[in-house]
Amino acid sequence: MSFSQALSGLSAQQQKLGAIGNNIANSQTVGFKSSNVQFADVYAESRIGLGVRTSAVLQNFSQGNVESTSRNMDLAISGEGFFRFQQSSGEAAYSRNGQLTMTADGRLINAQGAQLMGYPADAEGNVQVGGNVVPLNIPPGDLPANASTALNVSLNLNSGQPIIDADFDAENANTYNYSTNATVFDSQGNARNLALYFTKTADNQWSVNGRLSGGPAGSGTYDVALGGLTFNQNGVLQEDNTNNALFDDTEFGEGNALANLDIDLSFEGSTQFANNSTVNDVIQDGYTSGSLVGITFENDGTVMRNYSNEQSRAAGQVALVTFRNPEGLRPEGNNLWTATGSSGQELVGAPGEGLRGMIQPSATETSNVDMARELVDMIVAQRSYQANSQTISTQDELLQTIINL
Repeated sequence: MSFSQALSGLSAQQQKLGAIGNNIANSQTVGFKSSNVQFADVYAESRIGLGVRTSAVLQNFSQGNVESTSRNMDLAISGEGFFRFQQSSGEAAYSRNGQLTMTADGRLINAQGAQLMGYPADAEGNVQVGGNVVPLNIPPGDLPANASTALNVSLNLNSGQPIIDADFDAENANTYNYSTNATVFDSQGNARNLALYFTKTADNQWSVNGRLSGGPAGSGTYDVALGGLTFNQNGVLQEDNTNNALFDDTEFGEGNALANLDIDLSFEGSTQFANNSTVNDVIQDGYTSGSLVGITFENDGTVMRNYSNEQSRAAGQVALVTFRNPEGLRPEGNNLWTATGSSGQELVGAPGEGLRGMIQPSATETSNVDMARELVDMIVAQRSYQANSQTISTQDELLQTIINL
């Protein structure tokens, strides 16, 4: 019986050394989680037990260190949760390793070819969290041009300017007090120049005229009377003047291939103070077309497509998965786990929701292996293995003595 006890001890310590060796071997594996062997005694209704057995191999899912990298396709999870990947077989797998690459067709995959999953975005870049989780794909197409539909101009008009009583003429500087320019875009993304002319017609009252020019050949130049601005005695726009839709339905000429440019012009925030006339801010919502130049990740897992025209659109949002019992996940190798009955069903959501952590871009999570502890455990397991071997040697000597009698 003593031989079997010692042999069970040798087998148990061998598995312990195997787990330690695996932990040490993966100490530099991104997203690796260490494991530990648990033992239980074997009892058979006798005063002396029958030895030891391995009762479980538990995984330690504690957070590893998050280290910054210089690569924007590296992701780390700060907190709980797993990335959800779709393997080539179609089966879902889970990982803490967020080292990604993008294929020529826009798929986000890990080193083994499993595709990252999340919530998709529509053509306008709107993500609907809570819908179906699908493999994320980055559309390679260009971003179409967007014609300007709103122009917000905030400026100060010098209250000390003289009143001008003359018909406006853009070519005659004596018919206006101040002018400025803004860039707007037509339906094909051509940059057009919109010149704004301000003429003081009475105390606290100004007329506004515009001239649209530039663009492709044949676009023409158009002068438009936009309306007027009225300020109160404190030099602030009256309430009915804070949002002026003045420049509207401007035609680009008969036979022109461009769509009509329809812009709502607002002077909200403008003032009439005794100071030099100057523009404080100009904001418009149009842009020319742009080609995809790269992608970036936000802390909430949103995948942003960045275009050459300085515009960005969401391509989707990375989904994170949690489990009621992560220790019940089955390791599949390649930094992947799969769900089991013991782990429970996956709980999918956006980063930052519930117990799920946040995404840290340009970073990776290192292995949570504690090398000092592993080396100590290895020495202890080695001593235990040697002690069990010594038990067998002692039992053999005693048996030989009995036989020799």
